[in-house]
Amino acid sequence: MIIIHAVNRPLPRLITDALVERLAVMPAVVVTGARQTGKSTLVAELAPGGRRYVSLDDLDVAEAAQRDPDVLVGGTVPVTIDEVQRAPELLRAVKRAIDTRRRRGQFLLTGSANLLLMRQVSESLAGRASYLTLWPMTRREQLGLGRAGVWDALLASRDDEWPDLLSTERVEDADWRAVARRGGFPTPSVHLTTTRERAVWFDGYVRTYLERDVTELSAVASLPDFRRLMRAACLRVGQLVNQTELGRDVALPQPTVHRYLNLLETSYQLIRLPAYATNRTKRLIKTPRLYWGDTGVALHIAGDVQPSGSHLENLILLDLAVWRDARLERADVFYWRTASGEEVDFVIEAGDRLVPVEVKASTRLRLADARHIRAFRAEYGNAARAGLILYGGREVAWLTPDVLAVPWWRVV
Repeated sequence: MIIIHAVNRPLPRLITDALVERLAVMPAVVVTGARQTGKSTLVAELAPGGRRYVSLDDLDVAEAAQRDPDVLVGGTVPVTIDEVQRAPELLRAVKRAIDTRRRRGQFLLTGSANLLLMRQVSESLAGRASYLTLWPMTRREQLGLGRAGVWDALLASRDDEWPDLLSTERVEDADWRAVARRGGFPTPSVHLTTTRERAVWFDGYVRTYLERDVTELSAVASLPDFRRLMRAACLRVGQLVNQTELGRDVALPQPTVHRYLNLLETSYQLIRLPAYATNRTKRLIKTPRLYWGDTGVALHIAGDVQPSGSHLENLILLDLAVWRDARLERADVFYWRTASGEEVDFVIEAGDRLVPVEVKASTRLRLADARHIRAFRAEYGNAARAGLILYGGREVAWLTPDVLAVPWWRVV
């Protein structure tokens, strides 16, 4: 278990308040996310409050889950069960325990795979559980601020208030390339200080993931083939998912590519960003775009490549994912692209309003950089708010009357 320290205490995570709120309402809360995002640290903090803590990484506990799951989940003391994906059948015992005696906060479960996407999991705890995702740490969580970007404040403000709001945002500037290289996993992003140390950690992470976690989730006929597919996916960050092309490049049949991509997504290594599909007058591209669950891992797997604008996009998307998944109010994130080539990197849908967001790694912007956002706003009319261009410069300024240019680090 990785302990994240800041002045001898774990760094705060945005998800914590949402977790406590849901434990006060639901019989079970399930926290899922990739390995090493800090799930064990997060839930272990709640154990001193009268919770019993067990981990299925412990072979004795895993054996007990197989032999007598009802005993493992029984009793009157609330229980935290770590890495529950190792014994999916345990969820049926959890369901029986809840149905026998329904109590708020009775179970806190964690898993390193999306249980709702695992074929082995036949019990979803529908109506009994609330699901949360713990993504790698945002930049502001790494700074000890315990939050994601200023998305809530932007949504709550009028468009004409955005420049003052963002100009007064007190958060330090950063080189996005360095942020992308260290990623968001607690150990490399917070504890390790050199590129070489992080390379050692990323290498161990990838090898452990390949040799242990993947084979536990699904049969993989050839780990070298799977590694080649991962590298090909990492070299396509920000691009449309084309399984046929991927298969051709790594000499794998399309059905195998499809299964491996699903496996990467189930284990939170891969993100397929859906297209905004509300069509008015334009023919829209609906193929998802491919991103990675951590930019540091993606760059390591890709090899000796320099961070590009697509990795800055990936950083913004991960911040949006952390923000979105910690909210009680529904919000969604999409991209938008038309057959004629108009494209907006991210569309935030919150309530009945849309916020288009473009990402540019350059330090200088031109008027033409606002063209696609303006096309989106013309398409969706009053539903679309002013657009944002997050870029590598330093000035907050209206590029056009309806498109605001903002340094990326003032938002994320």
